[in-house]
Amino acid sequence: MASVQPYFKEAGSGPAVLCLHANASHSGQWKGLMNLLSPEFKVIAADSYGSGQTPDWHSDRVISLLDEVELLAPVFERTGEQFTLVGHSYGGAIALKIALMFPHRVRALALFEPTFFSVVEHESPSPNEVDGIRRAVANASAALEGGDSNLAAQHFIDFWMGQGSWAKTPEERKPTVAASVRNVRRWEHALFSEPTTLEAFRGIQAPVLCMVGGKSQLSAHSVANRLVATLPRVELVEFQELGHMGPVTHPDVVNEVISRFVKKSG
Repeated sequence: MASVQPYFKEAGSGPAVLCLHANASHSGQWKGLMNLLSPEFKVIAADSYGSGQTPDWHSDRVISLLDEVELLAPVFERTGEQFTLVGHSYGGAIALKIALMFPHRVRALALFEPTFFSVVEHESPSPNEVDGIRRAVANASAALEGGDSNLAAQHFIDFWMGQGSWAKTPEERKPTVAASVRNVRRWEHALFSEPTTLEAFRGIQAPVLCMVGGKSQLSAHSVANRLVATLPRVELVEFQELGHMGPVTHPDVVNEVISRFVKKSG
């Protein structure tokens, strides 16, 4: 499809593990997991469009999850015939789309609160359980239209990490996060307008580890609850003291659970 090349990091050798990051993040969030798994696995962490070192979305057409999957074509050439997927938030939604598109290639999936919001939208239009993130995106979008990317980032980060989180973000990190949040409306479109229905996930036969944070938001839990009730081979793990950004705020805790699952499945 496009001439854009995704940036990705690779470490180790053996069965492949492809790691996909959250919104307002990048492949570097998986550094700890790569260190854990690389003695036994080939671990690849990729940047999605407009994140990390991957160029921004290049078209006037609104982006879809399919576009995010197609971006990864050069990465799939590095994974071999089969691979395990690890995804957080937006990356988890992309991972699920990959599993639906290439069911015979995906060995297993480890997902932390995949934000596949369309499964809730298909069930019932707003008002519904994903209105919280819908409002956060609307507020961030209004800030962007007013030329205030820092306020946009505050709306987005505080929704996912709790009020005051943006204020506590180290100053040296704020410009990168604020620049990333300019894509918030694009992320919303990809996640809310995805045509895949919940029923389609019954066809995923690979084992799935679905992780949630006990202190996360209804918007994320509503998706996870539906997936857990639908996926044929799913294991649910709840980190009671963590929120939606658990893989970033407490990587050692989350990565240890992911590592055990990958080794068991791979």
